[in-house]
Amino acid sequence: MNKGDSETDFIPALRFHWLTSLYDPILRWTMREAAFKNRLIKQIQVDPGQRVLDLGCGTGTLTLLTKQTYPKSEVAGLDIDPKVLQIAEKKAAKMGLEIVFDQGISFDLPYPDQSLDRVVTSLMFHHLTLENKLRTMKEIFRVLKPLGELHIADWGKAQNWLMRIAYLSIQILDGFMTTADNVNGLLPQLMTKAGFARSKETDRFMTVYGTLSLYKAKKITM
Repeated sequence: MNKGDSETDFIPALRFHWLTSLYDPILRWTMREAAFKNRLIKQIQVDPGQRVLDLGCGTGTLTLLTKQTYPKSEVAGLDIDPKVLQIAEKKAAKMGLEIVFDQGISFDLPYPDQSLDRVVTSLMFHHLTLENKLRTMKEIFRVLKPLGELHIADWGKAQNWLMRIAYLSIQILDGFMTTADNVNGLLPQLMTKAGFARSKETDRFMTVYGTLSLYKAKKITM
């Protein structure tokens, strides 16, 4: 969802609160959700006892999948929208999964320095302004332990003209100012600017809304 300059200044994932209940089926039907999220989960490679944060967790689909795949890890989800967090909590309870869901904002994380091993996020960064993308990445860098990793699934540079045209639907829905950074391929540069090493795109998926990319970066400190 779209995050502004305060915890109360945000736009729900589908722009209107009354559409929130449709978010899961829309993503499932139109976005190859299972393919890209399973690939992302495989990419993060979590060891037993490690702590993972799903940043901008929404209704918790990726958070739950992370806990199911890595049951001996500690998994938390954070989102600014209390309504989607309620949905996520109900889903976790129904599945009998022990997950902590916190309300908060991406560029002011409520976690201590060097307290997490992995941060994973899906379809959140394209909602942020360029300034807040960088602020968020710096916050992620702060809360990650040395050798911790950031893993992102979000819109990326279009593979061809068809994908570029398809992405216009996202830009019309979510705004040209925030989404342009993604289609211009800026996310790896921003990760590097925030202090990360080995920032790179790892995979691409063609969807009805454009090219969805996976990214990976590591925190390496002296």
